[in-house]
Amino acid sequence: MASLPATGGAAGGDSDQVLVEAHGSTRTLILNRPNQLNVLSSAMIKGLLRCFIVFEKDDRVKLLIMKGKGRAFCAGGDVTECVRSIHNESWKWGADFFRDLYLLNYMSATYIKPQVSLLTGIVMGGGAGVSLHGRFRVATDNTVFAMPETALGSLPGVGATYFLSRLPGFYGEYVALAGARLDGAEMLACGLATHFVQSNRLPLLQESLKKLDTSNTFAVCSTIDHFAQQPSLKENSSLNRLEIINKCFSKSTVEEIISTLEQVASNLADEWVARTIQYLKKASPTSLKITLRSIREGRTQTVGECLHREYRVICHLIRGDFSRDFYEGCRAILLDKDRRPKWMPPNLEQVHEEVVEEYFSRIDDPQWEDLNLPDRRSHGRIIESKI
Repeated sequence: MASLPATGGAAGGDSDQVLVEAHGSTRTLILNRPNQLNVLSSAMIKGLLRCFIVFEKDDRVKLLIMKGKGRAFCAGGDVTECVRSIHNESWKWGADFFRDLYLLNYMSATYIKPQVSLLTGIVMGGGAGVSLHGRFRVATDNTVFAMPETALGSLPGVGATYFLSRLPGFYGEYVALAGARLDGAEMLACGLATHFVQSNRLPLLQESLKKLDTSNTFAVCSTIDHFAQQPSLKENSSLNRLEIINKCFSKSTVEEIISTLEQVASNLADEWVARTIQYLKKASPTSLKITLRSIREGRTQTVGECLHREYRVICHLIRGDFSRDFYEGCRAILLDKDRRPKWMPPNLEQVHEEVVEEYFSRIDDPQWEDLNLPDRRSHGRIIESKI
C-alpha cells in the first residue's frame, strides 16, 4: 500500500475506508466499505479529495485507477449518514457533505491525469459521480447502473444533469426520471462507459495498467482496448425502445411524458412501458419536475454550471424549504423500508411552476453560500470535462 497519499495505505479520515495502492507511477484508489456497498461517507469523500489533489501535483503519479472492494463499485452517497447528521446537528452538515462531494466530482471531471474507473457491480448515485466524469469508464458483464433519486425525493446530482443530458436523444431524461437500471452493454452503447471488459479479465487489465509509465491517454486507451469487447444488447434493452423514449420523454412537462406513455401503452402491450409508467407515478412529483428541468438546462451548460445548479437544489431539499420529500423518501426507502412514501404535494398537478423555480434560487441564509468551484487550468488553458 502507498503511504497516505503518504502514511500507510489509507486516504485519511476513517483511515481504512479508502485504500491506496502504489505500483510505479500508477495509484489505485479502492473504495473500502464492502458491507455497505461502498457508499460514500463524509470521511471517504474527504479522503478521495485529498488523494486527487496530492496526486495531481505529484509528477511521479501519472495514472489513477478507481475501483470498489466486494460486489459493488459504489452504491451512492451515504444518505442515511447525511440524514442522521442533519437531525443531530443541522442542515449545514448536509450542505458541507454535498459541497465536498460536488467538488470531488468537479476535480474528477477536470483532472489533468487519466482516471480509469473499473465499474464492477453496483454503480449508483454518488458512485456515478466519482467515476463517470473520469476519462475512462470500464463497464463489465456484472455492472448495474442507475440514478434512482426521484424515488428518494431527491434529484440526480453529482453532475448527472451534465452527463445524462448528453446521452442520445432523450435517453438521459428517461434514465433520470424513471430510475432506469442499465447493464454494462447498455452503458457502453449509450456512451456512459468508454469500454466493456469481461469481469474475469479485469485482473489482467489492472496488471497491464499498473505497468504503464505515462499519462498519455492514447497509450492508456490502447491498453484497455486490448482487453475490451463489443457486447450485444439484450432483446429487452431500453435502448431498443429509443424511438418510444424519444417520442415520450421529449415532451416539455412530466404530465405530458406520462400521458404520452399511457397513449403508447393503450396501443402496445409492452411490460417495459407499463413498468416505466408505474415508476413515474410512484416517484416524488416534486423530484420529477425538478429533475426534468435540471436535465433540460444541463444540455447547454458546462459541468461546473451543472454542479452549481444541482448544489442549490440539493440544499433546498435538505433544508426542507418547500417540501420534506427528501426526508420522507429516505425514511420510506432507506430507514423504515416500508417503501410507502407519502409525498407532499402528492401529485404532479399540485407542484406549481413557481415552486419549482424556487428550488433553483439562492438560499437566503447567512450560513449558506453558493458552490464556488475553482478555475482549473493546465498550461494556461481552462480544463474541460471529458464527457
